[in-house]
Amino acid sequence: MAEDRVKAGVWVQIALRLGNSSGRYGAVLAKGDPDAGGILVVLRGQGGVSVLSQVRAADGAPAWMRGTGPGAVDQPTADAYVARQRKFDPDLWVLEFESPDLLPPFEGKIIE
Repeated sequence: MAEDRVKAGVWVQIALRLGNSSGRYGAVLAKGDPDAGGILVVLRGQGGVSVLSQVRAADGAPAWMRGTGPGAVDQPTADAYVARQRKFDPDLWVLEFESPDLLPPFEGKIIE
């Protein structure tokens, strides 16, 4: 049975609203494919930056991976990661949220 998926553009709008309503203000840094684009989420905290990348867990469920590693990194490191990913997939969306604890404003499993 096929899994229903939300279009990327719709998911982005939902994530931005969730962030704004919880005080984790967000912005679109790069627009991707509105139907099937992947998504990177840049989380900006007091101690640095972390970038989440969409992945699938071992059971096939949607999840997130900290593409820049388990801890906070500096801005140039995060920018380089995003640039590499967009080079491979120019249809990626890139969102950024203010996040003091480096956690996203939406629910999702984070694979460490």
